[in-house]
Amino acid sequence: MDPPNNSLKIHELCRIAPISASELSLPLTFFDLLWFKLHPVQRLFFYSLPHSNPSFFFESLIPKLKRSLSLALKHFLPLAGNIVWPLNSQKPVIQYTSGDGVSLVIAESSDDFNHFSGNSPREAIKFRHLVPHLDTCDSVASVSALQVTLFPNKGFCIGISTHHAVLDGKSATTFMKSWAYFCQTCSESSPLLPELQPFFDRSVVKDTNGLDVKYLNEWNWITAADGGDSNDANNEKSLKILLNTSPQAMDQLVLATFDLNRTDLEKIKKRVMTLWDKVDGEEETHTSKPSNLSTFILTSAYVFSCVAKALKGNGNNNVSFGFSADCRARLKPPLPANYFGNCVFPSMTNAEAEDFDKEDGLAIVAKKIHNKIRMLEKGVLDEAETVFSKWKSMASKGTRGIGVGGSTRFGVYGIDFGWGRPVKVEIVTIDTNGLITMAESKDGNSGVEVGLLLSKHEMDRFASSFHAGLEKLD
Repeated sequence: MDPPNNSLKIHELCRIAPISASELSLPLTFFDLLWFKLHPVQRLFFYSLPHSNPSFFFESLIPKLKRSLSLALKHFLPLAGNIVWPLNSQKPVIQYTSGDGVSLVIAESSDDFNHFSGNSPREAIKFRHLVPHLDTCDSVASVSALQVTLFPNKGFCIGISTHHAVLDGKSATTFMKSWAYFCQTCSESSPLLPELQPFFDRSVVKDTNGLDVKYLNEWNWITAADGGDSNDANNEKSLKILLNTSPQAMDQLVLATFDLNRTDLEKIKKRVMTLWDKVDGEEETHTSKPSNLSTFILTSAYVFSCVAKALKGNGNNNVSFGFSADCRARLKPPLPANYFGNCVFPSMTNAEAEDFDKEDGLAIVAKKIHNKIRMLEKGVLDEAETVFSKWKSMASKGTRGIGVGGSTRFGVYGIDFGWGRPVKVEIVTIDTNGLITMAESKDGNSGVEVGLLLSKHEMDRFASSFHAGLEKLD
């Protein structure tokens, strides 16, 4: 349970059920079970209030959000359900039954809206009161939870927590867009736009090697080795999640946002391309020099370089940069673009801290990421059998893992519920020290908004490296 927060007042705790819904049961695929025990993904959408009258929030905005949520959930039934593990089943399943619904908290905060929705370093622990708690226990785990928080005379925040074993970032964003769509129409007869219609058929995901059971067994091993509750470790069907960071360490984390505009990205590309033929890339593919590099590669290479320099101050000599590749279009045959669930697979690129002290360090990591993506195009699941062994190897060597969440392609700053676009969107999965998030620039200038979660002293070193590095590229 979170500690009491005197700045937050709870007005209502309710459950919103889908309108006119039938029961549904879906299996979890190996894509889902790969993320089975990880912490829920928590996102915050900050919006300015269209009216200063306090009654508008409670008498107009909230009823409209509730009604449209019920309409949207009709199309996204898994979000209103739970993960359960039937006695006669080898695997857990997603189940929606009559009477299920999404937990919704209506709250009011006396904190500073501008501070929470800003870019400067903010204590990550304080965001805990803006994201809803996702109930999980041995026998049942909620799929999603929502919270709407009013900042009087300033704005409001929509917080969503989703179980990582049920949906990836693309699916979660599709749901938020659908909710916003129904909030603008508020009509049960309004058809959901084709690009927002989820595809639920799990039979399209082929698992000829039994990866689903293998991944479940790996999670059971990790639970036992983690030294947690002995009852959890002995209960092979426990649905409890694992925490990545101790509560004491979480108190030290800060969240900050950094912008890379189009000019910055062009400068990074120029430096990388100039040094491209002079450096080696991990798992060299011997491909010719690319004519262009994606925004993802340029952003990842620069941010990862700055993070690695920040971590070196802690004596971290080995770092691993991890990102998740969307497999929908990379599978054979490809899955529908609107496939709902997890369909991402992790890929890792290792580096030594000394690489980033070199003049060509930025090009080294850019080339490693580029080559890794090229390998994914040839076989996105080639490392599916060894992903857990690589994670264990990293842990045994003390390698610091840095992960990436979000995407500039999700279009999160276009999610308008009818009262304007968000002024800030954050991924605040606050027990993940070292998380990098990406979103398109809210200004629509083809830039990138980078969120970062680090300890306070690491963040200070990162910010110094980030700004100084851009100046050197001039």
